[in-house]
Amino acid sequence: MGNIIRSDVAQVSVIAAPHTWIEGNAIQQLETTAKLPNMLRVVGMPDLHPGRGYPVGAAFFSQHRFYPALIGNDIGCGMSLWQTDLAVIKHSPDKLEKKLGNIDGPWQQALSQNIAPELAPYRHALGTIGGGNHFAELLQVDEIYQPAIGVDKKRLLLLVHSGSRGLGQAVLAQHITAYGHHGLLEGSEEARLYLQQHQQALDFAVTNRQIIAQRILQRLRTTGDCLLDVHHNLLAPATVEGVDGWLHRKGATPADEGLVVIPGSRGDYSYLVKPLPSASSLYSLAHGAGRKWMRSECKDRLSARFTTEQLARTRFGSRVICRDRQLIYQEAPEAYKPIDSVIEALQQAGLVTPLARLKPVLTYKTRGGAE
Repeated sequence: MGNIIRSDVAQVSVIAAPHTWIEGNAIQQLETTAKLPNMLRVVGMPDLHPGRGYPVGAAFFSQHRFYPALIGNDIGCGMSLWQTDLAVIKHSPDKLEKKLGNIDGPWQQALSQNIAPELAPYRHALGTIGGGNHFAELLQVDEIYQPAIGVDKKRLLLLVHSGSRGLGQAVLAQHITAYGHHGLLEGSEEARLYLQQHQQALDFAVTNRQIIAQRILQRLRTTGDCLLDVHHNLLAPATVEGVDGWLHRKGATPADEGLVVIPGSRGDYSYLVKPLPSASSLYSLAHGAGRKWMRSECKDRLSARFTTEQLARTRFGSRVICRDRQLIYQEAPEAYKPIDSVIEALQQAGLVTPLARLKPVLTYKTRGGAE
């Protein structure tokens, strides 16, 4: 773990191995964030990359004031992992793809569920994955490093990555319009309102991941049990080395809530790991492989080398369902860091113990249009 200490701003740390690739702009954004009023500590994860003004793949600890802009517009974005009853040997990627069909549009079963009135305007999004790097993925256990971890090597797993959809965007837009990027003083009325709406978005995100999983399991005519569900984007009160304050995670996995999955790109492995909580990482971990290229440059870099049909197949023989031509280039494995380099950096920092390596079988992003 490398540390950058400055006397005039918060302590800035970056968790990285010697060969970990981190873009200079991401470090600049991290140091800029450290200069925010009342910021005490900022930690970049090995998947750190530039975001829209603030870095992604980082945790931030402040006192007396917190910053909705650091959490961003997808409050509650996170992952859930399900153990399904689908036997690996009986389900090829082609069969699974055919059974799954199109799950882009609103799900009628979700529309009939009882939800809080303030969430009603976003009811149509329940059960939908969203865009960007969101996905649902069926995986098989490739290798188990420690036995008795609750996963069955003979059965497929389901990983769901999504968030609060339009609700989180609305919450952030409202606060940025009213208060800009100055942050909110704890105990103020505007802070209370944000925390209330933030909790609603977290609840929506958890519910959405549950409904996405139910929708997929129903399509595949199977059942499953949820093994874990964690948020990557959230704000929470926390105590770090005896200091009470506010922990912001932006694209960072919690290290203090049990087992987590750290996924690679759609053409790479994912890892089930046991976190080793540490104040040095603000009790956080990398949330994935981390982008290597900006989205705007991916198609120009890759279109001469790969067709969309080629990108829909991976080196593992798995399938990627993505009918958005721009998105499939943006989400290509080449646009991301190798997941092994991220896991290695976390291991060297003493932050994780890998339990199992997972291999993609079928990744769903979008078929385009409704059912």
